[in-house]
Order: sequence, then structure tokens, then C-alpha cells
Amino acid sequence: MERDGNDYITGDESEPRAQFDGEASVLSSNLFLDHVGEVTLTSNSNGLSWKLVDSLDNDDSTCLGIKFVSKVATEIKLSDIYAVELIHHGSIHLPRLQEARRRLLGHEHEMYRFVVHGVQRSKSQPSFWVLAVYTFGHKSLQTCQLWVNHLNASLSRELGRPRNLLVFVHPRSGKGNGYRTWETVAPIFSRAKVNLKVIVTQRAGHAFDMMSSISNKELNFYDGVVAVGGDGFFNEILNGILSLRHKAPNPPTPSDFIHSVGESGSFLVHDPNETVAESAPNSEDQFPLLSSQKLIESGFSNSRTEDGSNNIDKDPEFPIPNERFRFGIIPAGSTDAIVMCTTGARDPITSALQIVLGKKVRLDIAQIVRWKTTPQSEVEPSVRYAASFAGYGFYGDVIKESEKYRWMGPVRYDYAGTQVFVRHRSYEAEIAYLKVKSEDNDSTAGGGQQVSRKRALGKSEKCVCRVNCRVCSSNAIQKDTGVTGGTPYSRPEETRWLKSKGRFLSIGAAIISCRNERAPDGLVADAHLSDGFLHLILIKDCPHASYLWHLTQLARKGGNPLNFKFVEHHKTLAFTFTSLGNESVWNVDGEVFLAHQLSAQVFRGLISLFASGPEV
Repeated sequence: MERDGNDYITGDESEPRAQFDGEASVLSSNLFLDHVGEVTLTSNSNGLSWKLVDSLDNDDSTCLGIKFVSKVATEIKLSDIYAVELIHHGSIHLPRLQEARRRLLGHEHEMYRFVVHGVQRSKSQPSFWVLAVYTFGHKSLQTCQLWVNHLNASLSRELGRPRNLLVFVHPRSGKGNGYRTWETVAPIFSRAKVNLKVIVTQRAGHAFDMMSSISNKELNFYDGVVAVGGDGFFNEILNGILSLRHKAPNPPTPSDFIHSVGESGSFLVHDPNETVAESAPNSEDQFPLLSSQKLIESGFSNSRTEDGSNNIDKDPEFPIPNERFRFGIIPAGSTDAIVMCTTGARDPITSALQIVLGKKVRLDIAQIVRWKTTPQSEVEPSVRYAASFAGYGFYGDVIKESEKYRWMGPVRYDYAGTQVFVRHRSYEAEIAYLKVKSEDNDSTAGGGQQVSRKRALGKSEKCVCRVNCRVCSSNAIQKDTGVTGGTPYSRPEETRWLKSKGRFLSIGAAIISCRNERAPDGLVADAHLSDGFLHLILIKDCPHASYLWHLTQLARKGGNPLNFKFVEHHKTLAFTFTSLGNESVWNVDGEVFLAHQLSAQVFRGLISLFASGPEV
């Protein structure tokens, strides 16, 4: 071979030709693509493209002068390729015309092969990602190896793709399919050459114990943690990481809320005395809230020196927010609302592909501080973090009732919901929420009139969160509301509290839209993943039929569940709750949380997820 004046490597047309430009290179050669035929394959900085060598073998056809073009793919972006591998010598299947011609000429169709593994969007459901496999063949092993090396070198330069992941598998999630779900997606991680440490949990609280006790040094080794399970299991892992690492001031409260909660600048950690049995007996997905001392005594801590002494002080920092470390979810639960909101599809394959390709969205996280468990209890604050929703009344009663029927699987929520609806219980409580500048133009209160949110969002009514969402990435909200740098409020002296007191059928705080199969648009259709707001939904006591109509609107795509006189909807940064009765059960990310008195605040974009946002 000789180099010509155009810096191309020339020779046999079937051999690869390459042009180099610094680190980037253009590679081209004639190969055989399985089920397509002989193609000219070209690689450049954007990805791969190919075209048939012999136009006569093209599937294009004409009828009455109209040309019909083949729908076979002719390119794939580098950002959509997650693995390339050389496979054993074997057959390449060709179209009939090419196959007949090769046999006539006596050419073998056995050859060396390599496979390009990528993704493509489903045509009918764009949020679903499906596997795309392209098998190329060539008579020369050297040519195939050159392509594999070239593409792997290009993939290694793709930023943000994980190399080391910690995976927790909940074997009993949903219908008990957690482990089978993991077995389905595990080959994707293997092909992508992601190093995994996989832990199948053995008991309630197992993942929380390990994540809260793991040393920061070991945690910094991983690019992220993946939960194979439902929203409750993800919540367990989330709290395990944040419980001792996220230091935040108490949520803001009105002056008459509690005077014994501590100084406004004090920091809180999880209640060292709370256990699984205390918060939700018999809950598979629950976890204990442990102090650092109990974590050390539990034997799970990796922060000990060889002589057994505590090494926490010498452990490096694990910053929160953390720009590098991401959370991932492979859906295997009963609802999977977080996955629905962050990928648009309740599909394990879609989630696995978005993880190995290193997709990223930021997610708001609510910090919920329980001050009192019962009216008679002392003030003993404990903290829990939520990624999707916290609800009281109907929502709390359903999750509590469903605990009795775990043997029924996901259908237990429908059964428990029907029982709770028939009882139609209301509760007396007082809610105070922090007013933001846009609240006057951004609430559904009393008359059920939804008003445009242009001031806060710079968008029209019902601006739904989608991939590359401009609202979540915008700084306009920060300027308008004081939401900056993950801090829920910036000028306490300018805050104003609004209150609502009475009997409520339910009280909900949605962090995201909470889309799921039972509520296709979610609780709040235009809630965003990372805009720094909580959506407070207050359902006042009303006739049975009216509440049923509200629930019906929730279950209908395009419904309007907030457009009722008995519904108040407020966008806020923080709120407080006090039960005026004896019972108080909350639902926090699908898990029971007993709280007579609590306060909450939201942190904008506190964590990052391996996700891209929904396409539709």
C-alpha cells in the first residue's frame, strides 16, 4: 500500500481506508452487513454510516412511477453505540440476489464478524429505547479487528459513561421479579464493559445499612449506584447515602410552629432510635434510620482501621450535590413513578441503556423532618428524603392498608385504595406553606381556577417536563423565586407564610409529576424534575361523589384533577404540617412514615440520575 496525495491509505477496495485528523479519524471499507448485503461502512466523529455497494441489490422498488425506499437503517450515531465486540467466525445472511450470485461465483459466505450494539427509539413509543444490533463481516480477521479497535477507542472518548457501578437488587420487588429483571438487563452492562458489584438484598433495610455505612473512599470509587426495584427501594438507597452526608439547615418554619425545634441554623441527622418496626411493621422495603454510632456497631461500616478503631474522621469527603456520582433505577416495582417521570417508560431495557450511555438529569429532593410522632410524644426530630411524593390522609391510609396485603403483589394498592375510599375519612390538620413570588399567579385555590405560570416559568400553562427541558435548566426561576444553588430560600426576612386549616381528605406534596400507570399525567402534569418547587395539593372534605370525580380525573389522560372547588394547589419551597387529631400516617415515596408534626423543604437538583427525561 502507498499513501497518495490526499493522505488516504489505498489498495484493495475491500480493505479499510483511513484518514487521520489528530485524535479523530475517518475509516472506510467494504463489509457485509447481516441481512442487508455488501455495504461501504464509514466511520467519522459522529458515528457510523453505510450504503449498499451494488445499487441493483437495493430494496428500492417502483410502482406506477412512485419509488419506495427501503426502511433499513443506514447510520447510527456514536452516542447511541454502547458496545462493539468481535465474535467468532460464522455466516453472514444475505438477500436472495446477493446470495445466489455468491454461490454462482463460488464465494464463501462464512467470514469473520464483529457486532455493533446500539439503541434506537421505538417508532410507536419514542420514550422506549430498543436494542439495535448490527453484525458486519469480512474475509480478513485483521480488518474486523481494526474496526473493533477503532470503534472502542472512539467509545472510550465518550464522556459521562460509567465504568464502575454498585448495584442493589431487591429480589421481591413488584411481583417478585426483581432478580429476573436484573438477569434480563445484566448482559447490556457486560457488553458495555461496566465493572459491577452486585448485591442481592437479604432483608428489609439491607441496602440502607450498606449505603449509610460504606466509606466515602469506596463510594468515590463508583460512578453511581443502581437500584433494581421500586420507588421504595430507591428511597432506601437514597436515604442511605444522604442520611449522614447531606448537612442542611432545618427547613424554615413559621414563628408559631414549634419553639423547641432548635436553632434555625442547626443540622439534623436521622433519628438514631427509629427502627423498621416503628415506622412500618412487616414492610419489605422499609429501612431503619441509624445514627453513625449504630452504623459502626452494626458491623457494616467500612470506615474502620485494621485495629478496629473508627476512621470516619480520616475518610475523604463525598460532596453533595455530586456532579460525577449518579443514581440509576431499573424498574421492578409496583408503581415505578420515578422511572416513568425520568425516562418516560416503565421499561428495564430503556433504563439500562440510558445508564450505560451515561445519560444525566438532575432531580429535586425534598427533605422531610418529623418533629413529633404522636400528640403526646416529645420533640425528637428525624429526617427522611423523598424523590417523588409525600402524602397524608387518603395517600397515607392506602399505603398503610396495603401493608396487610403484600402477598397480593401490585394489585394490593387497588384493593386497599377501594377500601380506604369507601371509608371516606377526613382529618383535621393545619398546613403552612412558604409563599413564593409567583404564588399569586400560580395556584389553584378555592375556585379551582388555574392561572398561567408565565412569570415563574416563562412558558405557557402546563409546560410539561421533557427531554432537554428548558425549565429545569433555566436560571429564570432562580431570579424569580430565590431558588439558588440547591438552597430553598435565600432571604428569610422576606418570607411570607400562608396557612390552611380544616378537615382534609388528603394532603400531598409532589416533587415531580408522579406519572404512573394509574395516573398517566401524574398528580401535577406540569411538575418538573429540577425546578426547585414542591406542589402542595390540599383536598378538603367534600361529598363522596365529588372526591370520586377527582380521582377519576387523575386516572384519565388529559384529565383536570385540580379544577375543583375543594382542591387547593400551591407551588412552594417549603411547608409545615400539624395533625389536630390522634392519627397521622404519611406516605413517603411509597413507604409508611408516622408523623404528627413535620416540616419540609426542597433542594433543587440535589442529585443526578442516569436518565434523559421523557420523549413524550
